Amino acid sequence: MNPDISKVLDEILPLVSKPARYLGNEWNTVRKDHDKVQVRFALAFPDVYEIGMSNLGLAIMYHEINSRDDALAERVYAPWVDMESEMRQRGVPLFSLETRTPIKRFDILGFGIPYEVSYTNILNMLDLAGIPLRQSLRKGSDPFIIAGGGTALNAEPLTDFIDFFVLGDGEEVIHEIIDCFKDWDNQGRPGGRVGFLERAVSITGVYVPSFYDVEYDVEGWITSIAPNRSGVPARVSRRIVADLDRLTPPTSPIVPWTGIVFDRMMVEVFRGCSRGCRFCHAGFTSRPVRERSPEKVKELARELVRRTGHQEVSLVSLATNDYSQVRDVLCELAGELEDQGVNVSLPSLRVDAYSIGLANEVNKVRKSGLTLAPEAGTQRLRDVINKGVTDEDYERALTAAFAAGWDSLKLYFMIGLPTERDEDLHGIAEMAKRAVDIYHRVTGRNPRGHIVTVSTACFIPKPHTPFQWEGQVPLEELERRQRLLRLLLRHRNIQYRWNDTKGSFIEAALSRGDRRLGDVLHSAWQKGCKFDAWSDQLKYDAWLAAFKDVGLDPGWYANRRVDYNRVLPWDHIDTGIRKEFLIDEHMVAMRAGLRDDCRWDRCHICGVCIDRPGVRTRIKPHGSVKMPKPGARDEK
Repeated sequence: MNPDISKVLDEILPLVSKPARYLGNEWNTVRKDHDKVQVRFALAFPDVYEIGMSNLGLAIMYHEINSRDDALAERVYAPWVDMESEMRQRGVPLFSLETRTPIKRFDILGFGIPYEVSYTNILNMLDLAGIPLRQSLRKGSDPFIIAGGGTALNAEPLTDFIDFFVLGDGEEVIHEIIDCFKDWDNQGRPGGRVGFLERAVSITGVYVPSFYDVEYDVEGWITSIAPNRSGVPARVSRRIVADLDRLTPPTSPIVPWTGIVFDRMMVEVFRGCSRGCRFCHAGFTSRPVRERSPEKVKELARELVRRTGHQEVSLVSLATNDYSQVRDVLCELAGELEDQGVNVSLPSLRVDAYSIGLANEVNKVRKSGLTLAPEAGTQRLRDVINKGVTDEDYERALTAAFAAGWDSLKLYFMIGLPTERDEDLHGIAEMAKRAVDIYHRVTGRNPRGHIVTVSTACFIPKPHTPFQWEGQVPLEELERRQRLLRLLLRHRNIQYRWNDTKGSFIEAALSRGDRRLGDVLHSAWQKGCKFDAWSDQLKYDAWLAAFKDVGLDPGWYANRRVDYNRVLPWDHIDTGIRKEFLIDEHMVAMRAGLRDDCRWDRCHICGVCIDRPGVRTRIKPHGSVKMPKPGARDEK
């Protein structure tokens, strides 16, 4: 422990909210001697402890690095505004939880990027650590700043501040990075910082943005993205782990002192998704589907129960209901762990009666709330986004749920989806009211109070998806649609909640942004922008002023539609999905055509399985139950 920081913390912690965020020393924490390892890694999450501790990706990286004798990993999260104020007043630098070591003393500082509106927190944490914000200003003694996570697949606005990005699955590439650093260090660090980057760029999945030049035309469109030195690939390939069973996921995760967002054990049953919801960034950028064997899933669940003391184990993935062995694994684990007081859960349910039946089998007590995500209010718009949920699916799911004892319902939708019309908003209200009617019909009771909660988020066009060429609906129009829904959803049994449109607008601009937004980020941070994902912390006017300072228009990034022939800021990032496939998917969407799931039907030649030995989507029978498909009206 750093005695100087520990002494000041004793004075600070009684003055701030949730001091447990900064204590460290939780159960299963790994603490190593810095003098006995060669590579010291600080794992950073640019939001508060409760959110960062719920991030499975960082837990995996913590486990992978600390499994080595020659390296260590310690954690750091963004201090809340009250803690930051005390730290700045007293000159306390950003420090790790395990040993309270100043972050600047580590060799590598790795950020997991959860969402675009966390970018200013990254700048703020670098400043608190005393590390130069711009990668071009860092010296030999400064740590290398790296970043990963799904958002790293288009983090061009961050390129001025990050030395290199890690794209895709991290379990294998992190060891190659550490080995590369060790070799460079053992040889006397030839070439300085650039020398290490020139070595690291040869690792599949490593993207060094300073090794690429971007050119623009007079209108601001990108004309080219090209390497500026030899030995650098024209396109950077995402790293894909072929076989999850070969990995050793953490079975002794850190048990927090305080409540966190997902306060439970998590077993990843598979990675990837092939359902093809056209708005979903994760669904396209995590392909192909790779399942963990049932035996391994059950072994991991048992070990987590033994080593943590949690009372819930969640089988997680992008769509756990699609796990080919889900019924057998759920039922066996639920029966085995029930006597230990441990609940087995699914993180989300598909809108069909089969999924409701699964949840009912593992949760026999009376249910309180159920969450479903139809996403759109009409069949036409659900077909546009390839959601594949029919009105019949919806009614059967609710009938099964209310008959099984659930007595409240949350429905998630998006507004502003491509081709959305007012009739689709009316459809949202009709679906909510239909839920109330089904509840009354199934239970025979007149509901009291809010039994249905409708939540809407604003559609944000994401890179590497079929909707990447679409623009976000202008802010004023999004607000009009929210007002219309507030009128349509006036009902004593229905509650309506909606996302902040201003925050969604900033997120859309950053999501589709290029490198020129780096100056916007810096200006916004200087104006006090941080924790922008928190609606009560968002400084919208400061963001608009930051764009104006740099001479850029956020609406040009967020709202414009883009022609297929334009160079996109992320075109040099290869996720494995062919651009031609995404174009075809976009055209099919405009015709409201559906695609079947390639795990159960024919391949649509998206490209992710081509020329990748060992990477194949597994196709297995779904027990005795036929796997529901996204839709039968597949566009040819």
